[in-house]
Amino acid sequence: MTEIDERSDDGSAGGCDPDCVFCRIVRGDFGTTFVAESDNVVAFADLSPQAPTHVLVVPRRHLPDLLAASGDEALLGELLGLAGRVAREAGLDERGYRVLTNTGPDAGQSVFHLHLHVLGGRPMGMGLA
Repeated sequence: MTEIDERSDDGSAGGCDPDCVFCRIVRGDFGTTFVAESDNVVAFADLSPQAPTHVLVVPRRHLPDLLAASGDEALLGELLGLAGRVAREAGLDERGYRVLTNTGPDAGQSVFHLHLHVLGGRPMGMGLA
């Protein structure tokens, strides 16, 4: 298990995992453009989009999954709020969009840093599985 660094480079509370690709994106290691951000959350385009619009909404602090964030209603609200903002700014609010998260390998989670997928721009169909 990787040790979580509770301090960011400037000495403030960071909670980043040095081996986590999303922590590295949040830190700016790859120069990823954020399509939206707030104090505790960032959003950026998925590198393997599954829809015309596919944006990931990620907490700045490393949390491996939704279960790890339970009890932090403020952060969860901020995640959902930014997901809604991303959808509105992408013009998805009129026709609809999907927001989902995967928790654990059986659900298909491949990056173990909590993230929401905002998908839209085409009909999604009824099934989730």
